[in-house]
Amino acid sequence: MAYTEHDVGSHGHSGGDDSWSAPDDGGADTGPIVLGLVPAPELPAELADKIAGQLPELLANYVDNRYEWSVRVVVDPVTGGAEDFASILDKTREYKSSYRWDYAVCITDLPIRKSERYVVAEASKAYGVGLISLPTFGATSKRRRLREAILQLVNEMRHGSSEAARTRQERQTEKSDKVDVSLRGKGAWKLFGRHVYEVLFPIRRISYTDSQGPIDVRFIADSRINGNLRILTGMVRANRPWKIFPAFKSIIAVAFATGAYGLMFPTLWQLSDHYGGWRLIALMSVALVAMVAWIIVAHGLWERVGKASSPYIAGLYNVVTILTLMAGVIFYYAILLMLFSLAVLVFIPADMLESELGSRVGIDNYFVLAWLATSIATIVGAIGAGLEDEETVRNATYGYRQKQRNEEARRTAQEEMRQDG
Repeated sequence: MAYTEHDVGSHGHSGGDDSWSAPDDGGADTGPIVLGLVPAPELPAELADKIAGQLPELLANYVDNRYEWSVRVVVDPVTGGAEDFASILDKTREYKSSYRWDYAVCITDLPIRKSERYVVAEASKAYGVGLISLPTFGATSKRRRLREAILQLVNEMRHGSSEAARTRQERQTEKSDKVDVSLRGKGAWKLFGRHVYEVLFPIRRISYTDSQGPIDVRFIADSRINGNLRILTGMVRANRPWKIFPAFKSIIAVAFATGAYGLMFPTLWQLSDHYGGWRLIALMSVALVAMVAWIIVAHGLWERVGKASSPYIAGLYNVVTILTLMAGVIFYYAILLMLFSLAVLVFIPADMLESELGSRVGIDNYFVLAWLATSIATIVGAIGAGLEDEETVRNATYGYRQKQRNEEARRTAQEEMRQDG
């Protein structure tokens, strides 16, 4: 299934005072040069739509100012659903051919791992297609990084990777006031501009000869720590863990009501006075882990690694599921803690608390009491989360890519059960 192509505008930038030496024209002598973007649904598609209107002018200033540029977007689930990377590029080439684009860039939410390194992006000058793996961008500044990566990949496809082409392009962009200062004079040696994250976690550019396949250039996360950090944060971001809170608002209500009722009895008051910091931290940790574990078990969110077509990828998605839920549950815990902090201040008079504890009380006593009530209420909330509608939990926990994987795994398991029966 593919969505209808939509043109984001053929407004480009016509040639200026400085013209390019004659590079490959990408198959177009007249009219605008057309770049097609083929993103996966949800986050990749949203980002593509947001930056598409900015790209024509940037492409003219950064890649080739002799022509106007037009950018079009086609959303296709194949780019987010196939683990065969060659098939994704083939599908992108089909779009390029059928829509008569000059260049095409696929934006997938799939992690791409080759030679134990994560691929951030790659491009083929011969085919005029490129691929960007969005999870490797990390959790922040995705829109800016995607915009810069597209400019660099089209630059590679347009001008090639020779020293002469790079020098020519760098001289042109040094003069452009339209391109972000971090990209000026960079050629395509750097996938992103100079920013703190890229300095700390660099990306390496690798050029390939024609004998090594259709890919001319590839950008990889240069270390395992770098790659794993980028992938995990990027995939958790794609799952949008903040969606868990609205889905669990009824659970928060039940947990708060239960904890508030418990605050009416002096047992919690006495426990809070005797609990040390380490015990409170341990109880909070147990509550958070218990809630995450129960949600996973109750709603079948764990992917069986042994039966997966790619055990490594399946294990990666399991880690992402844990991190996504943990991020959402920590936010849930923080909301409860604020509610209980307000509740104990409003409903428990200081003189009653002092009478029960036999000593003067301060704000720290109220905070510890609220903290203890939050941990206990979180454990109660975990039971409620197990009773929540399964589809609601899956939609809140998974992004598009993981939902598709989970559905495929469930169909496979059901098929195996039918065969065994």
